[in-house]
Amino acid sequence: MRAVIVAIGVAFLVSLFCTPIAIKVFTRLKAGQPIRSDGPAMHQGKKGTPTMGGVVFILATVIAYVAGHLALTTLPDQQIAQVEPTITALVLLGLMVFSGAVGFLDDFLKVRKRNSAGLNKRGKLLGQILVGAVFGVIALWFPSTMTNGSGLATNTETVGSTTLSFIRDIDFLEVSKVGAVIIFIFVVMAATNGVNLTDGLDGLATGASVMVLAAYALIAFWQYRHWCADPNYTQPYCYEVRDPLEIALIAGAAAGACVGFLWWNTSPARIFMGDTGALGLGGLIAGMAMSTRTILLLPIIGGLFVIITMSVVIQIISFKTTGKRVFRMSPLQHHFELAGWSEVNIVVRFWIIAGIGVAIALGLFYSEFLANMT
Repeated sequence: MRAVIVAIGVAFLVSLFCTPIAIKVFTRLKAGQPIRSDGPAMHQGKKGTPTMGGVVFILATVIAYVAGHLALTTLPDQQIAQVEPTITALVLLGLMVFSGAVGFLDDFLKVRKRNSAGLNKRGKLLGQILVGAVFGVIALWFPSTMTNGSGLATNTETVGSTTLSFIRDIDFLEVSKVGAVIIFIFVVMAATNGVNLTDGLDGLATGASVMVLAAYALIAFWQYRHWCADPNYTQPYCYEVRDPLEIALIAGAAAGACVGFLWWNTSPARIFMGDTGALGLGGLIAGMAMSTRTILLLPIIGGLFVIITMSVVIQIISFKTTGKRVFRMSPLQHHFELAGWSEVNIVVRFWIIAGIGVAIALGLFYSEFLANMT
């Protein structure tokens, strides 16, 4: 627990104190956020606000991960902790960094062209597929080599699984490794686009991501405390995952970094996360679902992202089939803006929806544990 707390604290402080520096740097570089001309009129006042702020909390998460590992070296020898960096960390941080890199390219092109077009849809889609495929392969082809004092393997799990999962792996929903990679690519695309579509109002995506990442930190730490690979754990019911403490550390660090960023990103925002941050967070959240074996639980944990994404899908289908729009504008948050709701009201109420989704998911996760322990 000490390492997770250290990572959260370091990430929060780095993000909190480095974001103002990023604001000054991006302002000086004239890296202002282009605003859609067909968007709500109140957004025109945000023109010129620096974007690409996601660079800060991505960097803060990586720094906090290193700090958390330094804290792990102080743990007693009898505690189960992987002190060296793991494949799990490579996958999770790699998903965050490289998904963020795709978003950074999009943001850079927006700033350079001085319009909101950025990277074309095909280029962004290709980038998401490539990132998902590379880290999906790594997650499925490199098993753990953790051994006990006798040299016997105690955990040969891979980061990902060839079995679809809800609270844990569902045995009768097994696929091939290639199939598992394809499914993971879809999860990466869904999560990155979900967070990206949610990032339309000051602090909305950041606050929702804090809740989702905090939920994964709790899930992973609970799995660590009831881990099949822990020789000191004697209960019959345990979780077959790989490096749950690593997962909890990274999820906690990312949540802490987002809280520090939210200080400057909440209304009125002094900086936007941009596609850099939105795609980076989406990639990490997808990795969390895979590594904790809770892929089918992700739509509940990230319920707000699903609702907002579906509003766009419904709008497109309705317009293409009937020529009529269901909403005044999509994504959904802009519908309420045009209906006269204030930005702060929308953000707070959408945060409540995000919190409800997280609470339901955590309740399902814990109730499954209780049901199997009784």
